[in-house]
Amino acid sequence: MNYTPTKKEVRENIEAKLSRYFGCTPAEASRDQMYKAVSMTVKDILTEKRGDFKHKVNDSGAKRVYYMSIEFLLGRSLKTNLNNLGLADEYNEALKDFGYDLETVYECEPDAGLGNGGLGRLAACFMDSLSSLDYPATGFSICYEYGLFKQMIVDGMQVELPDIWLPGGEVWLVPRTDRIYHVKMGGRIKENWKDGHLEILYEDCEEIEAVPYDMMISGADSEAVSQLRLWKARDIHNFNMGLFTQGQYARAVEESTNAEIISKVLYPSDNHMEGKLLRLSQQYFMVSASCQSIIRDHMAVYGTLDNLADKVAIHINDTHPALCIPELMRILVDEYFYDWDRAWDMVCKVCSYTNHTVMPEALETWNEDLFGLRLPRIHSIIKEINGRFCREAWKSFPGNWNRISKMSIIGYGQVRMANLCVVGSHSVNGVSKLHSDILTKTVFKDFYAMYPEKFCNVTNGIAHRRWLCYSNPSLAGLLDECIGTGYRHDPQALSEFAKFADNKEILEILRAIKHQNKIEFSNRLYKKTGKAIDTHSLFDVHVKRLHEYKRQLLNTLNIIGLYLDIKENPNKEFQPQSFIFAAKAAPGYYMAKNIIKLIYFLGKEIENDPVVREKLSVNFLEDYNVSMAESLIPAAEISEQISLAGKEASGTGCMKLMINGAMTLGTLDGANIEMLNAVGKENMYIFGLTSAEVDDIWFRGYNSAEFYANNERIRRIVSALNTGFAGESFSDIANYLISGPGIPDPYMCLADFDSYHMTRERAIRDYADKEKWNRMSLMNIAAAGYFAADRSIDEYAQNIWNLKKMTGKKS
Repeated sequence: MNYTPTKKEVRENIEAKLSRYFGCTPAEASRDQMYKAVSMTVKDILTEKRGDFKHKVNDSGAKRVYYMSIEFLLGRSLKTNLNNLGLADEYNEALKDFGYDLETVYECEPDAGLGNGGLGRLAACFMDSLSSLDYPATGFSICYEYGLFKQMIVDGMQVELPDIWLPGGEVWLVPRTDRIYHVKMGGRIKENWKDGHLEILYEDCEEIEAVPYDMMISGADSEAVSQLRLWKARDIHNFNMGLFTQGQYARAVEESTNAEIISKVLYPSDNHMEGKLLRLSQQYFMVSASCQSIIRDHMAVYGTLDNLADKVAIHINDTHPALCIPELMRILVDEYFYDWDRAWDMVCKVCSYTNHTVMPEALETWNEDLFGLRLPRIHSIIKEINGRFCREAWKSFPGNWNRISKMSIIGYGQVRMANLCVVGSHSVNGVSKLHSDILTKTVFKDFYAMYPEKFCNVTNGIAHRRWLCYSNPSLAGLLDECIGTGYRHDPQALSEFAKFADNKEILEILRAIKHQNKIEFSNRLYKKTGKAIDTHSLFDVHVKRLHEYKRQLLNTLNIIGLYLDIKENPNKEFQPQSFIFAAKAAPGYYMAKNIIKLIYFLGKEIENDPVVREKLSVNFLEDYNVSMAESLIPAAEISEQISLAGKEASGTGCMKLMINGAMTLGTLDGANIEMLNAVGKENMYIFGLTSAEVDDIWFRGYNSAEFYANNERIRRIVSALNTGFAGESFSDIANYLISGPGIPDPYMCLADFDSYHMTRERAIRDYADKEKWNRMSLMNIAAAGYFAADRSIDEYAQNIWNLKKMTGKKS
C-alpha cells in the first residue's frame, strides 16, 4: 500500500469511504461523516503499515514489549496521526476541494475516554515514542464504553455525567473477533492429578469473553506502528432466549449485562464492596486476556515457550496490572505444565514494574476473603508465591518476622499488589530521581536491602512532537528556522536554541508567539463558555488532578490574599493576572470537590467586582481534557507545580509547560528537581520546604496554628474563608487548615505559604522586565529536550527490557 498518497489519491479514498459507508458524496456529507471517512482512510494506512512492520518483527525474531496499563489518555487521534505520517498538508488540500477545513474536521473527534490523568497520559506518550523509535510494542488496556466522567460545574459543585466517547471514537478501533479469549472468575477450583500433571478443574465459575479492539498508534517518520489492544467484556452465553420468550425480559439480559459491566466505566467508585469487586474484576479481566494473547502470539511465531523470556518483556504500569504475574504462572503451570521453579524464573525475567506513588494509601491492596472468592485459582497461586518468598526473606533477615510481615504479599487479611510487583519483577523503577530515592529509603526499603539490583530510575518524559511541534506550530516554526528540524527526532538538540538567549529579535518573536497563543486560547474559551480572558494579563496555569497534595488550595489561598490587597488599596499598581485552574476530583473525594467549589465562588466574587476584575480573574475550566490542554499549555506563562515536597512522584504536565516556555513556580519535588538542574535556578522559581525538612517537621510535630498565629496575612485569608465569597462560607476549609477534624493542614499549605507568596511576587516583578522574562522562557525551551519520552523509552529499552530498534535510528 502507498503510505504517502497524493492529494488526488486522498480525495479518491475519502470519496470511496463516503460512498461505501454513508451512501453520500462529499457535497452531501455532514461534518461527522466527513470526519469518519477521513479517519477511515488514515486507519487503512496505519493498519497496512502495522501489518508490514509486524511481519518484519516476526521474520527477525525480535524481542517485543507489552505495556499493560489500566488507562491510556490518548486524546484525539486524527491530528496526531496525520502529522506523524507527514500527510497533514495533503489532507488539508484535499478537504479544501470539498469545502472543508482540516481544523474543523479535527474538532469533530471526541477525546478517547480511556484515561484520567498523568498515568494514562504517560502511557500514551510512551506508545507514541515506541512507534517513533521503531521498537516492537503492543499496549493493553480495557475498551471502556464510558470514560472517567464528563465534568460539569453547577453552582460550584462538580457533577459527574457519562463520558460517551465511542460514537465518534470507535472509527479508530479494529474489532478482532478472531482473537476472542475466555476469562474465568468466581466459583470453586478442584485439583486433580492426571497423566502426571496437576489438572485444575473449575466449578460454577463465571466465564466471560474478552473481545479485542485494536487501535493503531503511529510514530513520527517511522516504520513502526504500535498496536493498542483494548478488551471489551461480553457474556459467553450472550442472551437467554428461553427466559425472553416467557416474558422475563429483565432476567433474560441480566447475565450478559453483568458481564459487560466490567468494561463499562474507567475507575468505578470503590467506596463500597460492589465497587471494589468490580475494580478487581476489571484488573484480572485485562491481564488474563492480555497474557493469553501474548502467549498465543508467541506460540504462533516460535512454537515453544522455552524462549519466552528472550522474546517477551511485559511492563506493569503501576499496580493495576499486577495480576499478570500470577496469571502468567497459571498459564505456564496449569496449561503448559512447566514445573514451578522454571515457570517462576521465566515470569520474573519477563516482568518489570514502574511505581507511580510514594503515598502508602495509594498502594493497592485487596481484602483477602473477597480476593479468594472472586479469583480462587489466582489466590492459591499468590499464596504459593508468598510462602516461597517468605522462606527466601527469612534467609536474608533471619528471625525478623516484623520485617518479613511488612514485605509479605499477603498479610493482615490483605493482598498487597505493590509487594507482588516487586517480588515478581526483575526490575522496579521510580519515575524521577527523588521518587526513586524515596522508594528505596521508605516504601520499599526492606525490598531494596534484599534485592538492591532490582531498583533503578527512569525519569518520565512527554511526547514532545505532540506537545510542542503539533500543539505549538508557531514555536516549532521558529525553532526550525533557528536550529533546524533535527530536534523533532532528537529532542536534546533543543539545547542549540540557548545560543539565541541574547538575540533581541528572536526574544521579541518568542513574545509575539506566546501572545498569539494566549489570544487563540482565549478565543477558544470564549467560543465554548462565553467568558473572555484579558490576553494582556499574566496567564498563571494550574492544571492537574484535584488532590490535596497537589495543593490547588495553596494557590487559592494566595489569590484570596491578592484579592484582599486590591480591595484594601484599589489604586495600587498591580500586574493584571488570570489564574486558570482545571482538574477533576474523584467522585467520592469530598475535600477535593470543596476546593473546586471554593475556586468557583472566589472567581464569581471577583467577576462581580468591577474594580477587582480589571486586575484579577479566576477561571475554572470545566471538563479538562487532552484537546483543551493542547490549546492552553502553549498559552501558559507561569506553571504551578507546587505539591508538598516528597509527595509527587514525577509529574509530566510540568514538562509540557516547560517545553512551551512557561516558567515553573514549584517545590523541590518530583521532576522539578531535575528540571532545575537542567535549566538553572535563575530560570525557575523554587520555594518551600524540601522533602527532608517536611519529614523533620512531622517528626517534631507540625502545628499549623502557629503559622496562623504568627502571620497577619494568613489570618486575614483564613478570616475571609470564614466570611466566604459570593454568599458562600468556607469555614469548613478554614477549620481544615487550623483545627481539623483530623490532622490540621495535612499538606502544609500554611508552612509553605510565606515562601510561596514571596517567590511568586518575585516572578511578577520579573514579568515586568519583558526581555528578561522572554530570555528565561527561551532557556526553559532549550533545556526541555531531556524530558522527552524518546529518552525515557530508550532508557527502558536498554536498561530494563533489553529491546532493540528495528531500524538503525540513533538512540
